Amino acid sequence: MTGAALEADLPGVSGFVLALREELRAGMKRLGSFELGDLAVEVCAGSDSVWALIRRPGSGGLALRAAYVAAGDPACRKVAAGEGEALRLEVESPVGRHVISFRGSGADIHRLRMTVRLTPAAALLVPFAPRDLYPLDRDDDPLHAHGKVEAAQRGVNSGLIYLRFEEPAFGSVLYFQNLTAMNDYYRATDTKPDGAVGGEWPELGYLPPTPPQSGTPPTSPLPAGEEIVISDAILIFRDWAADDEVEMARQFLQMLGVAYQELDPPPLAYRDWVWRAERTLADLEKGAPATVRHYGDLYVMPYVDAEYPDFMVQMSVVAALHDYGKWRGEPLPLEAALKRGLEKFHDPAIGTTRRYLPNVGKDKDADAVDSWYFYHPLLNLGRLALDGDDQAKALLLKSVDHGIRAARHFRYVWPITYDIRDFSIKTRTRGDDGRFGQTDVNGIYAYLMVQLYELTGGGEEYLREARAAIDAALGKRFNLMYQANLTAWGAAACIRLWRITTERKYLAQSYAYLASFFHNCEIWESRVGNAIHYRTFLGPTCLHDAPYMAIYECFDAFTAFEQYLASTGPDVDPAVRMLVSEYCKYSLDRTWCYYPDVLPADILCEKPRSGRIDRHLSFPLEDLYGDGQPAGQVGQEIYGCGAAFIYATRSQHHVADAPFQLFCNIFIRASERTGERALSVQLDGGETCTADLSLVRLKRLKLPSLTLVTAAGETLQPHARHRDRIDFRVPANGRLILTWQ
Repeated sequence: MTGAALEADLPGVSGFVLALREELRAGMKRLGSFELGDLAVEVCAGSDSVWALIRRPGSGGLALRAAYVAAGDPACRKVAAGEGEALRLEVESPVGRHVISFRGSGADIHRLRMTVRLTPAAALLVPFAPRDLYPLDRDDDPLHAHGKVEAAQRGVNSGLIYLRFEEPAFGSVLYFQNLTAMNDYYRATDTKPDGAVGGEWPELGYLPPTPPQSGTPPTSPLPAGEEIVISDAILIFRDWAADDEVEMARQFLQMLGVAYQELDPPPLAYRDWVWRAERTLADLEKGAPATVRHYGDLYVMPYVDAEYPDFMVQMSVVAALHDYGKWRGEPLPLEAALKRGLEKFHDPAIGTTRRYLPNVGKDKDADAVDSWYFYHPLLNLGRLALDGDDQAKALLLKSVDHGIRAARHFRYVWPITYDIRDFSIKTRTRGDDGRFGQTDVNGIYAYLMVQLYELTGGGEEYLREARAAIDAALGKRFNLMYQANLTAWGAAACIRLWRITTERKYLAQSYAYLASFFHNCEIWESRVGNAIHYRTFLGPTCLHDAPYMAIYECFDAFTAFEQYLASTGPDVDPAVRMLVSEYCKYSLDRTWCYYPDVLPADILCEKPRSGRIDRHLSFPLEDLYGDGQPAGQVGQEIYGCGAAFIYATRSQHHVADAPFQLFCNIFIRASERTGERALSVQLDGGETCTADLSLVRLKRLKLPSLTLVTAAGETLQPHARHRDRIDFRVPANGRLILTWQ
């Protein structure tokens, strides 16, 4: 009976799958083996490839292609393993020399790292290379292993695939390709790893990007005689393949956390966000092209010289200015000026706020509302109201009932856009597959309802609404994210609901939001094209299918995650805390690169879709691209200017009667002045990670001599000294004691 007859349920298989099956049946030459906890790893040579066969006795396994040699008949030999390696091989062929190293570790969750380096014998064109990961059944047959891919790489986000076996019971696997290590390959071949990790069961894993083939294909070879990394695969194994959404999310985050620990994250730079915030404030106060007057009041423009005043934009800037004023010790006049115009967004005829002012241009549909756009400014009103702002509270309370009616009307399944007057749908679903609308509006709505519950002293109606919204979001799995910052607020809403109700299902559901968020992050540092001029590591793409990272989504997610971490405790998975904290740490560094004055002028888009780009203004670009496209194609985003104020207030800390401020790129969860010149601080980062802590000299004062020790009494030495700053690298989690003379 043919394979096709045996496997009628498969959409089809390639010749590589059939060849692997036959080679496994015939037996391959064994080159070495090692143990990985309860897993056995056997490395073998086939006719054109070297394979690592990873088996759980009696429960199937995986075939991982270590090297593909198109010329066939590779000459393999075992060589001395390097430090920490389980096995090292050299493979000689007409193509050149492959060096393959394997590392295995993990007393708890097992991990395998395979790094492959190639030194081409000649300038090498790569027209094609096959995928590298094949599930196997108990008899080493790739056609009879059944399972499901739950998540795979989207665009140039992290090169990962998360899969689970259904039969046999091998468990679940996270395959993570460290794309950072292959930058030299992408630059040499003029390719990018767009959707490179994925596939159709049973042919999965990494498909190395190659130049497009045609009658005259591009000729961008790997240079002869230069060693280059062509694969750096990290595999994480669990012996239980969860089929429950929230448990899958928890496992995914756990396994991603283990993979993250295998990486060598890029270095971080000190960013003077206070300097940036002061420049931004000055540019806002100048007026045009940042602000405009209508009805005698002041409004923020969304982009430089483009678009109309917008309630979401106005509230985003007002909320950030409010935080910055508190940090500076006095309210900012600009905040008060912008708040005076808020009432004009309220329409008494429908009893709620609108997106635009009444005099918006005829080129806009004034009645159309984007679902998340309606709720987000109300959330920012809630932030102000909870901080004692009576004007914000009044506007929120007379506007929110309309939003509750909308939620109930849509049964907590929001469309993309609808008519604010009667809830008639204008655009039901997003454009990818026609199934989903704005799937994570549930989260931001729930957070708003929790705010109202707290603001009203325990209004049960609001708590019921929050519960209903989160419950309606169940079952989306890795399709939960519509827009990154909304997903982050959803996680924060769940953790608050857990704290209020003590029901653990909400803690578990927060993992579903976070899994979807991190699935859409670029957990690699791209050096492709223009990306060499900025940072991409741990940057989220702004939408589920967007090709770019956007600063607004980055800093708004940072704000949501601050709230998430503030509500966590020992019940929260350590990997979850670590990933969220690391996102925030890298956000402080990465988003500095959105400001056009720090980028080369020749990588900026000449004609953005909205307005223009002015490198002299301290407003960020909306968009940066992991694949190195020109920056700022959407425009220069004035409503993203709140980033500077948010990052400044969260990273720079006043120390009373001291000649310095304290900078830290991890949240300081608690601090106590334990003496006249002694300060104890508690950092809230990942237990296996580091943080950067700096003492920044105040103007006209001198930095003192000082000592920094851990709670265990270990004295920490500075890793850098500057005229105005002393830098330390410290454990990201735990207590530190600073004393000075």
